[in-house]
Amino acid sequence: MTEMEKIIVGMISSAGQSKAKAFEALKKVRTGEYDEARRLLDEAREADVQAHQTQTDLIRAEMSGAEDKPEVGLLMVHAQDHYMTSQLARDLIEEMINVFEAKEGK
Repeated sequence: MTEMEKIIVGMISSAGQSKAKAFEALKKVRTGEYDEARRLLDEAREADVQAHQTQTDLIRAEMSGAEDKPEVGLLMVHAQDHYMTSQLARDLIEEMINVFEAKEGK
């Protein structure tokens, strides 16, 4: 595995952690554990920040014309897909938690 592939796989891993934490947060709502749900959303957001930083670094490398710029291959597309769906899941789950919390008058 090349260094670039390791970086891209790291982005996939961070995005996967984010999505997993977001869905774990949603499960906490079933038992009314809103504080724990919010804590898990914070962890999801931190993982998203890591994925975003990797994405930003890769974009900068591509735009700079550096010799080690990333290739747009299936692995990169896969990483972008994971990152974007993790953001969507986190944002949607956060709003769902807000709705459930408001409905319960918390």
